[in-house]
Amino acid sequence: QVQLVESGGGLVQAGGSLRLSCAASGTIVSINVMGWYRQAPGKQRELVADISSGGSTNYADSVKGRFLNFRDNVKNTVSLQMNSLEPEDKAVYYCNAKSWRNYWGQGTQVTVSS
Repeated sequence: QVQLVESGGGLVQAGGSLRLSCAASGTIVSINVMGWYRQAPGKQRELVADISSGGSTNYADSVKGRFLNFRDNVKNTVSLQMNSLEPEDKAVYYCNAKSWRNYWGQGTQVTVSS
């Protein structure tokens, strides 16, 4: 089993920055990919960014150049630095870890005011 605890999020004005962090505990050795998904009201959950244990990254087109996802394999954390935030980025953000199954954090709200 893997447990994910998120921190960060909140309210920011458009153009501002926020950082989300996620700490993993439990059967860490089984984790391959860690990353972030988000879900806006009335929309499906979508991938924001993820990173493999080897450092390969993947970003949604809508966040490329604005968000940076980085991982500390020693501390078992993954963080999402979000810059130049837009109102369209408003959503609940979920930390995700993939091993033989998906694990999810509890979600953290990000609100961007225009």
